[in-house]
Amino acid sequence: MTRDTTLQLAASELRPPALVRRLVGMHVGLALGGAVALSLPVPTRGWAVLVCVVLYAAALGLACRGTAWAHVVGFLSIVSVFQVVPDWILHDVLGTLRFPDLGGPRVDDTVPLAMALMWLAPLFLTLLVASSRPAAAAAAAFVIFAGAELLAPTLGLWEPTGDTARLLGVAVYVPPAEAVLGGAAAVGAAAARGRSLGVTVVLAALVSTTYTGALVVSYFLIDVASWRLTF
Repeated sequence: MTRDTTLQLAASELRPPALVRRLVGMHVGLALGGAVALSLPVPTRGWAVLVCVVLYAAALGLACRGTAWAHVVGFLSIVSVFQVVPDWILHDVLGTLRFPDLGGPRVDDTVPLAMALMWLAPLFLTLLVASSRPAAAAAAAFVIFAGAELLAPTLGLWEPTGDTARLLGVAVYVPPAEAVLGGAAAVGAAAARGRSLGVTVVLAALVSTTYTGALVVSYFLIDVASWRLTF
């Protein structure tokens, strides 16, 4: 059995009604818990968001226990932790991202610690929709993350800053890079199946690094090079 079929096999494991009910229920729970957390006053709000994403990660792992999706959840959790780095770069280097201070711990007083697991839900939904097909994962990630980028400023989680091209309030350079992230996550999750923890961590770091590079290239092409073109 070849390695590139692993996530397709995982998708077939979603057919048992019990697993489907668990996944639907916990994502509804995430939405409700998030709504409650975001309704709290600062600084309690930031701590509540952190608790919410930690509980979600734990519940998702338990819901997928005994299926091939358990491996996917573990891999994407590691990717999500590494995603603090590109967020940090956008804030401190490019100056195109801001995280309102909602309370709770932050990395170098910059990125909320909750962001270390906040990427897990959209990445999991991306692979759930697309299975092991990188092109489909890229398309799914574009749609799912674009929705997140639309909602985030309204919810006060993060917002674009600086002189960047925007559409409906979303920084235009971000969704193409997030599409690359979706494709890379599908490839990385398939490659990491059955590997040691060390190899899995390296592959997760490569996925996050690929996203970081895609962000910088997309930012340069859309917000820097495009203004220098003459016709």
